[in-house]
Amino acid sequence: MKGLVRIAHDLGAGLGKASPRLRRTLHAVREGAQIVHHSLAGCVPALIRPDTVSLTVAMTARCNQRCHGCLYERGFMAGQQLGKQTLDDLVDDAAALGVRSLRLYGGEPLLHPDLAAVVERAVGKGVGTYVTTNGVLLEQRIDELFSAGLRHLTFGLYGAGAAYDDYAGRRGNFERVERGVASVRERYGAAVRMRMNWLLMRPTCTEQALRAAWEFACRYATPMQIDLLHYSLPYFTEGPERELQFRPEDRPAIERIVEMLLACKKERPDLVETSEVALRAIPDWLLRGADMRVPCDKYRMLWIGADGTVQLCYVTFELGNLKEHRLRDLIGTEAHTRAARDAFALRCPNCHCGYDERTRKHWPTRRAYSS
Repeated sequence: MKGLVRIAHDLGAGLGKASPRLRRTLHAVREGAQIVHHSLAGCVPALIRPDTVSLTVAMTARCNQRCHGCLYERGFMAGQQLGKQTLDDLVDDAAALGVRSLRLYGGEPLLHPDLAAVVERAVGKGVGTYVTTNGVLLEQRIDELFSAGLRHLTFGLYGAGAAYDDYAGRRGNFERVERGVASVRERYGAAVRMRMNWLLMRPTCTEQALRAAWEFACRYATPMQIDLLHYSLPYFTEGPERELQFRPEDRPAIERIVEMLLACKKERPDLVETSEVALRAIPDWLLRGADMRVPCDKYRMLWIGADGTVQLCYVTFELGNLKEHRLRDLIGTEAHTRAARDAFALRCPNCHCGYDERTRKHWPTRRAYSS
């Protein structure tokens, strides 16, 4: 079964080069294999084994913003940063292990002096690589990164104008972000794929905030992924007074935003990446929290912190540290297998990371939120 899922994933890796009709067919095959795998694994836990196809690497804990909902640069791994040799070894091991996707983020990865060199090394070894940035320094660094081979980046959007600056704790940063995104489009057009990660939290749960984000996405051709405010990630916070977090009485407002997002997706399906079934599930993901019992698929990734910590996922299941072991020595171990099965069974804080894929892969949940 693991082989079937890996084959399906490999088919999906070629979607960008296929015709629209073939893309839809390959996408359906991949999703079908994943649904079957998750359905059977609910009865036969031994079917779940580590299958590391993606790495998420926090290259540095440094950041040039002070977002209300983030603890980077304010306690979480403060001052930590992965060195060049560690990153080189990491990329080499990832390539040798068949990792398909390498996400470089932080903190703010554009503050890391070796970012372009890491991108060049990873791309040169055939590892699909993208950068997640706040975009503040994008205008200054995009030429260097493009020359290194970067063709895919994501950036966060937490509001527009003054609302963004208030959340980010830096005046003028929204203007810098927009100038950076605009400069990528002006210099490289569609050669660089950009995705906007729009954060749905209590302050952005308004029609005005969503319209501003949608206009931004349309203006710069940046498809939107809807991210949800977290409650269990160790480097995020719900705000000093939990003012960012949703309350039961917010359900009507959340449902209105979901209606608007579904309308946007119907109008421009290319600009809303989150699936329809996951969009419909958003109110419950936000309000039920850890009670949303949907099997987790993070057995397919590893998270690496700026201090070298290697974990199965963003929250828990620590496997070791790159200061003591190479990545290749931490993958496929008994501890890795145990963590993979514990994650699938939600023997963890049960966050809503990857809520879109989890909703689509779990047949009962998918059916519950289908139209």
